[in-house]
Amino acid sequence: MVYALLKLAHVLATIVWIGGMVFAHFFLRPAVMSLEVPERVRLMHEVLRRFFNAVSVAVLVSLVTGLWMIGRVAKQLVQSGSSFSMPLSWTLMAALGILMMLIFAHIRFALFKRLSVAAESMDWEAGAVALASIRKWVAVNLGLGVLIVALVTLLG
Repeated sequence: MVYALLKLAHVLATIVWIGGMVFAHFFLRPAVMSLEVPERVRLMHEVLRRFFNAVSVAVLVSLVTGLWMIGRVAKQLVQSGSSFSMPLSWTLMAALGILMMLIFAHIRFALFKRLSVAAESMDWEAGAVALASIRKWVAVNLGLGVLIVALVTLLG
């Protein structure tokens, strides 16, 4: 039962993260392109601030639950006299997931900081540049997230 709850939390955190990136990239961004640059920068700053706070929690939940599930399976196998060899799909999920977390850290702590400074100082050109960088890295992370889901689903 504990493993099932950990897996549920892991999947829900992944849904929040990947689903939010899909929404922001394919639905929100095109809709706000009709706004003037100052309004677009202000709106995206507020939306991304809230989203990045949620993703920060999702990242922590994903990391803790993922490590806990791997550790639990390894411990059970070793205690039963077997050896533990992590499945390829888990190894890929963990490695690419950590890469996604590092990219998110760059987005959150470097690029979003630039956007915040630009929004606060009303430097709309710098805000637009920061948003373009955020968009690029969110697209990379979205691609990695979809790849992870595909690999885990197809490789079992």
